Amino acid sequence: MNKRVFLIVLDSVGIGEEPDAAEYGDEGSNTLAAAATSRYFDMPNMQKLGLFNIEGVTCRPGAEHPEGAVARMREISKGKDTTIGHWEIAGINSPKPLPTYPDGFPPEVIRAFEEKTGRRVICNKPYSGTDVIRDYGREHAETGALIVYTSADSVFQIAANEELVPVEELYRYCQIARELLAGEHGVGRVIARPFVGTYPDYTRTTNRHDFSLLPPKTTMLDQLKESGYDVIAVGKINDIFAGKGITRFMRTKGNAEGIDRTIELTKESFNGLCFINLVDFDMLYGHRNDVDGYAKGLTYFDEKLPEILAGLREDDLLMITADHGCDPITPSTDHSREYTPWVIYGKQVKAGANLGTLPTFADIAATILDYFGVKPEITGMSRLKNIVD
Repeated sequence: MNKRVFLIVLDSVGIGEEPDAAEYGDEGSNTLAAAATSRYFDMPNMQKLGLFNIEGVTCRPGAEHPEGAVARMREISKGKDTTIGHWEIAGINSPKPLPTYPDGFPPEVIRAFEEKTGRRVICNKPYSGTDVIRDYGREHAETGALIVYTSADSVFQIAANEELVPVEELYRYCQIARELLAGEHGVGRVIARPFVGTYPDYTRTTNRHDFSLLPPKTTMLDQLKESGYDVIAVGKINDIFAGKGITRFMRTKGNAEGIDRTIELTKESFNGLCFINLVDFDMLYGHRNDVDGYAKGLTYFDEKLPEILAGLREDDLLMITADHGCDPITPSTDHSREYTPWVIYGKQVKAGANLGTLPTFADIAATILDYFGVKPEITGMSRLKNIVD
């Protein structure tokens, strides 16, 4: 019989500051607890699985008899961004952080990009994605210059109005940037940020596209694919891993579509891993300090969770985790250095098993490989015997 693992990343749903949070300016961050302050927060189904039984999670009472197994995950890599977080979930320890540009990109990078695209660059600063199009959208429309900006993460972002720069042309510019940004300037992601509208009413569209670095080492995805298993990527997973180790992918335009695709995939007879990213928690709510939006997003996921559970088969495992935090209450609008949850459910799972705090996200990858009988060649330790009968 086919074996399947559904690994869902609730993007940015951290569960409290890590011991080194002060090094990242993230003291006091706790994304889940922040969302739980909203009157819109309600997660009874995740509560039943054991989310609030995880070590350090006190924002709601734990279940008396949890139906799943749980752990708190600490990040061993240096960083707090999407790329580093997902790579570690897949088995890579990144001891050196990816480059960031708090003062903007150096002149030689911008000059080379302008020469290859034939367009001038404006902005070139760390900026909020919604603020940058408000402040530079009119100049972009008048001159045709590309809005290039960054953040606290290792990203080179290019914003352009779809009515002035067609989406495919913007993607081509991003590919040019991706080829330029290598070596010492090898940022984690080049991101296309298309928008529409006229000054001052601009709106970002759902045609965002990420152009990521190739993972520098073997991942869980590579090992599964090489062993003949399916590796299905939903959401931005394919982009994060630059397609490496993926056998099939589905891009989505938000959480609702990502959840729907996941439910549909529970009805398919594949043999391997379905790896899902639900991006809205981070992109729409965390970065905008929208506490109520964040809470509503978590509540919606919880409401849809029974449909995912209903599709699980005898040998299936469902795993729910996160890649970093993005506390919507702190003054910062950037990612936060936080522990992440690991909630595991399935008919074979030891209900109520609590693994405490584990030293690396990569234990997830090692456990999944072990479940499929593949010897891990990655960072991390399998916890399979602790969670499955």
